[in-house]
Amino acid sequence: MHILVTNDDGPPSSQSSPYILSLVRALQRADHTVSVILPHTQRSWISKAHMVGQPIKPSYYRPPPSPTDPLAASAQTDEGTTSPVPLPPASTREEWVLVDSTPASCVQIGLHHYFQARGKVDLVVSGPNYGRNTTAVFALSSGTIGGAMEAAVCGVRAVALSYAFFDRNHDPEIIAEATGTAVRVIEGLVGRWDVGVGLYNINIPLQLGVSKSKVLWTPVLQNGWVSGSCFTEVEVPAEEDWSPEEGEAEIRRAESRDESGEGDGHVRYRHKLFKWTPSFKDVFESVDRAPPGNDGWAVKNGFVSVSPLQANFWHVGGFEGEVDL
Repeated sequence: MHILVTNDDGPPSSQSSPYILSLVRALQRADHTVSVILPHTQRSWISKAHMVGQPIKPSYYRPPPSPTDPLAASAQTDEGTTSPVPLPPASTREEWVLVDSTPASCVQIGLHHYFQARGKVDLVVSGPNYGRNTTAVFALSSGTIGGAMEAAVCGVRAVALSYAFFDRNHDPEIIAEATGTAVRVIEGLVGRWDVGVGLYNINIPLQLGVSKSKVLWTPVLQNGWVSGSCFTEVEVPAEEDWSPEEGEAEIRRAESRDESGEGDGHVRYRHKLFKWTPSFKDVFESVDRAPPGNDGWAVKNGFVSVSPLQANFWHVGGFEGEVDL
């Protein structure tokens, strides 16, 4: 197969994108033609977004040579070089495309503007994500699933692939087993693809013995953020705050209005910054409360989860005819 690979974690990095080289090498060893186009930096939590109003600029990543030993390939992370210009057409060296945009944009550009000389793309693989993409809270925001969704709406079969880690142990043996399992599951799904499926969301526990784990069909657990904000207020550095002149003038204006009784009742906002700091307590507790069988439960119990999805926010059934208001 000709497989287009993207992700939302960016180019190989031991800190933020530790699995991409392992997957590409495993797909190549399985005799697939692999084309790679990735965001040039971390683009997690961005779903299926595109960045409009700005040109997208590519750069070119040259990975290290592929080791013959799969275990050594799984240990590769951030070795490689990046160039602002591509290699000459006659070069036979492997080269990936990086773009300063989102996973969904990577898919669009990869399908329609690069790699045509390699033939039609048969499958888009988005991932492996650095962490699980189970339950609705993760799935709705996932750039990994967003890339696969973009492929599906373009009429191309796609899988979103995530590795659910339980600690930060990135032992090459563990990664190699997860990646081998990923290739087996992907090939199996392609061989039996259901006509009603736009994409499959695959979650693989990152633990020894996963190659022997059951692979289960799982619905996505519906959950939400219910414990409070996903953002933390951050003090504004002095250089980003209002100038003393602006602050003093605003205080005097508000004081004048209040003293005269002419205050307009408008809420005065304190200038502040916000940092994305979601608490995953809601997610884990929703899995604990739910009955067995969902995607979160499967991964928690060491199973490989496969959720067949359609590329839409599907309507709720049972509503027909005129709306009675």
